[in-house]
Amino acid sequence: MNAANAAIHPTAIVEPGARLGSGVAIGAYSIIGEHVEIGDGCRIGPHVVIQGHTQLGRDNQVFQFCSIGAAPQDKKYAGEATRLEIGDRNTIREFCTFNCGTVQDAGLTRMGSDNWIMAYVHVAHDCVIGNHTIFANNAQLAGHVSVGDWAILGGFSGAHQFVRIGAHSLAGINSILLQDLPPYVTVSGNPAQPHGINSEGLKRRGYSSAAIMAIKRAYKVLYKSGLKLDEAQAAIAATSGETPELKLLAEFLATSGRGIIR
Repeated sequence: MNAANAAIHPTAIVEPGARLGSGVAIGAYSIIGEHVEIGDGCRIGPHVVIQGHTQLGRDNQVFQFCSIGAAPQDKKYAGEATRLEIGDRNTIREFCTFNCGTVQDAGLTRMGSDNWIMAYVHVAHDCVIGNHTIFANNAQLAGHVSVGDWAILGGFSGAHQFVRIGAHSLAGINSILLQDLPPYVTVSGNPAQPHGINSEGLKRRGYSSAAIMAIKRAYKVLYKSGLKLDEAQAAIAATSGETPELKLLAEFLATSGRGIIR
């Protein structure tokens, strides 16, 4: 164990082979497995279990009673050495559960940096989460879900396996996502239905009025024009060269596998 300047509570268990960066703090009764790597400045609360082939970057905070890096909840899993990777400066609140990947996918569950993950969130095997996301209490991701940068999931929302959630999108409380959620779009309900774009979020992130207006026009093409999906997709792609922000939307629509919420 490499634990330079680490503060480990006497009741915590850090197994031989675990690697701890400088300034790491491990709380009471927490367990750190032998294949775990924790970066500089991370703070691990009491009663946390981090196991499996799990890597945390620097300056993450994991609150009490979390289970990080456990085996996937997948009957096909047969003990393979799959991984969980978490970036930097993430806040992971109480009772969250993050699972490692499976060999049926890339063998990796991955979370980026600067994410705000509230209590009781579940991130299943093979999910890929970007940066600056917010998951409110009890948001649940099934396996193989991807979440783009700056996306927001409301409390008690859930995503079906293989669903893609686009960047800057917003799912309201109790939203059930059975198909892909395009970038910028706001949805709510069970099943989730579209309700405009996340204009307030875009303003906070510095999007210009012209860019937001272009995204609103694209939303109308996609949801209000009466065009078939492939026709709306072609119309948006045709204008994406004029507005760089629309390129993200056009590429997402072109690669959707489950179809989009519409």
